[in-house]
Amino acid sequence: MSDKLVMTFEANTIKHLGVKMYSTMPPALAELIANAYDACATEVHVKLYDDHNKKVIVEDNGTGMSFKQVNDYFLRIGRNRRDENQESECGRIPTGKKGLGKLALFGIGDIINITTCQGKEGVQFTLDWAEILNWKGKDYAPKFNLIPKGKCKKGTTITLTNLKRKTGFPIEEYAESIAKLFNFKDDFVVYLSLNNGKPIKIDNKLKYENITPEFSWDIQQAVGDNDENYEEKGNIQGSIITTEKPLKANLRGVTLFANGRMVNSAEFFGPSESSHFYSYATGWLNIDFIDNWDEDVISTNRQSIDWENEKTAELRKYLASCLAIIERSWRERRREKKTDSISKKTNVNVKEWLKTLPDGVQQNVESIVTMLDDTPELSEETQQKSIRIIHELIPEYPNLHWRHLHSEIQGASNKDYQSQDYYRAFEEAMKRYISATRKKSNSSNTTDSGMMGEVFGRGKSLITSKKYKKPDGNDFSTSTLENIEEGQKFLSMGILAGARNPVAHEEIVDLRESKLFSERDCLDFLSLLSHLFKRLEDAEKP
Repeated sequence: MSDKLVMTFEANTIKHLGVKMYSTMPPALAELIANAYDACATEVHVKLYDDHNKKVIVEDNGTGMSFKQVNDYFLRIGRNRRDENQESECGRIPTGKKGLGKLALFGIGDIINITTCQGKEGVQFTLDWAEILNWKGKDYAPKFNLIPKGKCKKGTTITLTNLKRKTGFPIEEYAESIAKLFNFKDDFVVYLSLNNGKPIKIDNKLKYENITPEFSWDIQQAVGDNDENYEEKGNIQGSIITTEKPLKANLRGVTLFANGRMVNSAEFFGPSESSHFYSYATGWLNIDFIDNWDEDVISTNRQSIDWENEKTAELRKYLASCLAIIERSWRERRREKKTDSISKKTNVNVKEWLKTLPDGVQQNVESIVTMLDDTPELSEETQQKSIRIIHELIPEYPNLHWRHLHSEIQGASNKDYQSQDYYRAFEEAMKRYISATRKKSNSSNTTDSGMMGEVFGRGKSLITSKKYKKPDGNDFSTSTLENIEEGQKFLSMGILAGARNPVAHEEIVDLRESKLFSERDCLDFLSLLSHLFKRLEDAEKP
């Protein structure tokens, strides 16, 4: 019996961690690009060939590796380079720390040829998947050749052949996918080409090349008033973008990056993502600090963070609160823009119109306008038509409109009514009625009340009901007509005695704030004056 326990690794470990995990091209290429970044490269050229000699070549101008570094570091599966405190020549923080990214090579092809040089001596070696599967020894020993000083240029070139993909390479799709996996800085550029054709530059702009922003927010500026007490809130950088039309499902969500690499694919971090907002929002956030935590919370394939962790749960809660703030801002900005657009196309100044509506009416109308805006099934033309109809039914200052006042009364009172100077509005309308009565009757009576008693009533100088007949053409009874005439007199005298005279010498502000003469009082009196003015227009001399 052995006196010790031994853990052994089979080739299937590589199969499941490399071949299976990186079975699609963009994530596998991303691992090779990340290796170049960690090696201080400023340029990486990814060259795809899908003609008769199908292969992938990845060239970088980074620091390269010596024979010893290849042996001690590159060929050690599962090594954590951060624990080794390796210093970077360019000061970059390594994007990888699990030591498994190199297995991505076997997700692309079965034969991997690597040439690497530090500017001194270099080494060329080959990793063969078939050999690894059939290797009988304890440790796999790939074939290699040393390259003398001066015979190789600084950097690393990886050539993959015997590829698993048998069809061609959709280069534009690859470029867009790779761009979404990184948050590149200006000192690192990746080029992707097919069959030596014109290369595509992969940078941050490519992430959103097919997206036309409607609104955007810098995360720090947008959530500056966030009351959530999160210790790393000042270390989160990035932008949130929304579009005018709904995004395709694969473009929605906010992607998280740490030290230039994706650590969590696009999502919204809230308990529910059913909000209308989520169909229009995308963006990216840098959370570099997550790489400094003692516990590794990033999945091996870098598609997700372990959100069950106590520290990540706090981060998730804070991100959700930030997006809630941005969502509210989005709704306000979108509503304002839509309102301006509708105003121009309908000749209805929606914002000013809404301000004129009474509180209860205003809330209901705003709710309808918001529902129209939040219903994507409605065309813009239908929304505009709906606004026009609502405006016709509920115009500016609807309480005044709904009274259907005589045009003379409305004209006299309109300006003061809109200024909420309700007593002056009534007073101006009263003056208009008195003036029109005096003019039509040619009365010389010096008092307003006396004039009303003199010109209206039975047998007086103005008869208001003279022109009216029954539908059969016969006259109304004498008593009916006399009552109408008496009514015109007493109502005219009464509105003077009961409304104007008692408050004529009070301050307007006192009348308004005390409610002794309220908006409703004003409207009621304007309605009565409108009735009296109509009768006055009908009045004839005997």
